[in-house]
Amino acid sequence: MKNQSAEPGTQFRPDTALEFRTNFGPLQSLMEDPEIEEVWINSPNRIFAARSGVSHLTNVVMSGEDVRGLIERLLMWGGRRLDLSNPFVDARLPDGSRLHVAIPEITATHWAVNIRKHLVRGKSLQDLRDMGVMDNQVALFLYECASSGLNILVSGSTQAGKTTLLNALVSAAPLNSRTITIEEVFELKPRLPDCVALQTRAANLQGEGEIPMRRLIKEALRMRPSRLVVGEIREAESLDLLIALNSGVPGMATIHANSARDAIAKLQTLPLLAGENISHRFITPVVASAIEIVVHVALDDKGVRRITEVISVTGRVEGDVIETESIYTLTRDPVSGTTSYLAGFGQISRDRIINKAGAPV
Repeated sequence: MKNQSAEPGTQFRPDTALEFRTNFGPLQSLMEDPEIEEVWINSPNRIFAARSGVSHLTNVVMSGEDVRGLIERLLMWGGRRLDLSNPFVDARLPDGSRLHVAIPEITATHWAVNIRKHLVRGKSLQDLRDMGVMDNQVALFLYECASSGLNILVSGSTQAGKTTLLNALVSAAPLNSRTITIEEVFELKPRLPDCVALQTRAANLQGEGEIPMRRLIKEALRMRPSRLVVGEIREAESLDLLIALNSGVPGMATIHANSARDAIAKLQTLPLLAGENISHRFITPVVASAIEIVVHVALDDKGVRRITEVISVTGRVEGDVIETESIYTLTRDPVSGTTSYLAGFGQISRDRIINKAGAPV
């Protein structure tokens, strides 16, 4: 197989793309199924797939050598390494899929492999509305917030659709805006003419050359951004993002949380990982002034993804508690079982937020 570069922006020739498609081996039929979102290998004879948000055991069986050979071929494209000194790998494949691998002795016996497919669908807020992720009033409100440059935090669990929703929100930015995206692995593909994507880099075999997310956020501020977008905040990089948002650069990010309010509470905690000199008392007002809208998306037991709540951050603080107001909450009728969005008291602050951003209400 030809050795091709996996650098961002590289154009792959048709014959190269054909070579890549054959690399999935026994998993090829699963990867070509448009309804399958993710494939994972617990052991060579326990291979699962998620179809429309629901996981099931497939009838695909591989050998241990097949699994190792598959991963070796896929990693040739990503430029990432996997060995005993670095038993995890997180890489992006040429088709946009995301690969994660863990090997023994981190895992008990077998290689654990996850391939999250990059599905080309739901790229705009209108697309997500048509897919039932939200109704029209929520879609219009989020479009106004995103296009106005409000600071938006998207929360939810794993596989809830946070990145897809973030991509749609970023794509709602004005066409004349310059957007810088920062991710561990390239996933975002906003529909914008002026967009630069940055990705972290792991250290080499000598332990050198690592480029963490904190460094990328600082570098992005030197690139004249109109929007700063962080794919996911997990650790100390949250402090750098909050400082950037408080410096006048609009931004968006995702975070793992059980609810929109839990997301705010978690964002008050993560910056403490940046060092002992960072206190909760310092961070709380910074979060209150930096974040304006929190959107929570959830995946139910039937595999349906919906926005369950939208809240606004008022900017007021009582002790260590940041005051929030509900704007929209997804409710279910106990009799008919139908769902609808209930407008909360935050509807008052909705007009205040939109007017503050200068967008038409």
